[in-house]
Amino acid sequence: MAVNISAQSPILVTGASGYIAGWIVHYLLQSGRTVHATVRDPNKLSSVQHLLDSAENNPGTLKLFKADLLEEGSFDEAMQGCELVMHTASPFVLDGFTDAEVALVKPAVEGTKNVLASANRSPSVRRVVLTSSVAAIYGDNIDAQTLPNFCIDESLWNTTSSLTHNPYQYSKMAAEKVAWEMQKAQQQWDLVTINPSLVLGPALAKNSQSASIGTLKQMADGSLAFGVPHLVFGVVDVRDVAQAHILAGDTPSAHGRHILCAQSLSLLQIGQCLRGDFGQYPLPKFEIPKAVVWLFGPILGPVTRPFISRNVGYDISFNNQRSLSLGLKYRAPKTTIVEHFQQLIDDGLIRKRA
Repeated sequence: MAVNISAQSPILVTGASGYIAGWIVHYLLQSGRTVHATVRDPNKLSSVQHLLDSAENNPGTLKLFKADLLEEGSFDEAMQGCELVMHTASPFVLDGFTDAEVALVKPAVEGTKNVLASANRSPSVRRVVLTSSVAAIYGDNIDAQTLPNFCIDESLWNTTSSLTHNPYQYSKMAAEKVAWEMQKAQQQWDLVTINPSLVLGPALAKNSQSASIGTLKQMADGSLAFGVPHLVFGVVDVRDVAQAHILAGDTPSAHGRHILCAQSLSLLQIGQCLRGDFGQYPLPKFEIPKAVVWLFGPILGPVTRPFISRNVGYDISFNNQRSLSLGLKYRAPKTTIVEHFQQLIDDGLIRKRA
């Protein structure tokens, strides 16, 4: 069923201080929309200053609201009058926790339940756009090896992740499944999911988190100078991810899941994208045999041998046709990677080299 969202209706963006959400808010304000933005602490300027700056420099209207994923009803006020809800808020923790259920799965699942329960209580809501991930679709690169051209599409679900293996990926799958269950249990609003691959590109806030930052920092500091494993990711620009959310909200016929991937690249290819502009850094030049990665990988960082076994050495690709049907146009990954690396230098996260 087609859903037409009024341009005058405010749009709720949860987790608005986040990496992807910051760009969503920026583009909405740029186009003159009214945004209800939820954050954990509206008075914490280090988290919301970039949102306030965007509101000051664009024609749209920003209203900040305090909300907590685990607090029932905390999204009710922000959702009042909104026809479109963009739920981006989710825990982003890849390591350093002792209980995956507490650190990842419960906030992701219960947070999604709380936001969608608020949608059920808010008669104005007609569509929810959920920030999911390709992690909800597949768990490890080995999962694609039986598929034609190793190609992942939206018909698949991650069945190989768990609380003990790839718990972040497991949390994304669990949260998206809950969202679809709640959507099917009511008739008021429809659901569209955005499933990005590895998100890169410049952030609007200096303190934003993304999985790609650690990898780029390692390429800059020499940690990977002696080589990288053959590890392949789908990559997509954060600004394209933000635009996909807006297109999904505003396209009346949009429905279902949408993989976002501009291109699949290996770690070595990511390093090669940087070489022309940042050749003064000790970027990787070689790929390390899988046996060496198996031996030393767990010593060098938060990488398990099961992860190495199921991901290193396996190619993967993604079918992005459904995202293209929304009208999304992808940036060239090389431009994305170079701009992200330069921002990390400008922000002092990577030491500048002459």
